[in-house]
Amino acid sequence: MIADMEIATISPIQAEARRVKGEILHFVDVRSPGEYAAVHATGAKLYPLDNLQPGEIAKELGVSASAPLVILCAGGNRAKKAAEKFITAGIPHCLVVDGGTRAWETAGLPVVRGKGMISIERQVRIGAGAFVLTGVLLGSWLDPMWFFLSGLVGAGLIFAGITDWCGMGLLLAKMPWNQSKTVACRLSPRA
Repeated sequence: MIADMEIATISPIQAEARRVKGEILHFVDVRSPGEYAAVHATGAKLYPLDNLQPGEIAKELGVSASAPLVILCAGGNRAKKAAEKFITAGIPHCLVVDGGTRAWETAGLPVVRGKGMISIERQVRIGAGAFVLTGVLLGSWLDPMWFFLSGLVGAGLIFAGITDWCGMGLLLAKMPWNQSKTVACRLSPRA
């Protein structure tokens, strides 16, 4: 992360108003394919953060000062990381949607809905809670050494909170249930 990097933000209402006025905006969603398949802003294209290729995307979409990127994720953190990658790659024309897809949906703006999907953030909370509970139960019933499992998960959560990097989230994003075959086909290189 570049310390003095300034990332421009835009509210969902402002982004949609600019699009409705006819401005050329390239909506990019950087969540996992499963999250995107569940719900995404109408017109947003999927480019998952973990395989983001800023130069290729900018070239493919025709990004410029008069046709900037509007980047969405679930709540805003991944979109900011994506914007940092674009800016570092020399593509400064990025706007991060404040509050991400959740704020977009809450504002009543147009979305495309697919099958129900649990967000990566919720999957991390479920997984961490399950590991902590398992450690406590096994530590109480079998061997006190199992309490270390709960401690390890707690340390991982503290690390994730301090660094804003979550290994469990990255791992869960690659799981088969978070992939969508129909979306993945759109990500293949075009001939």
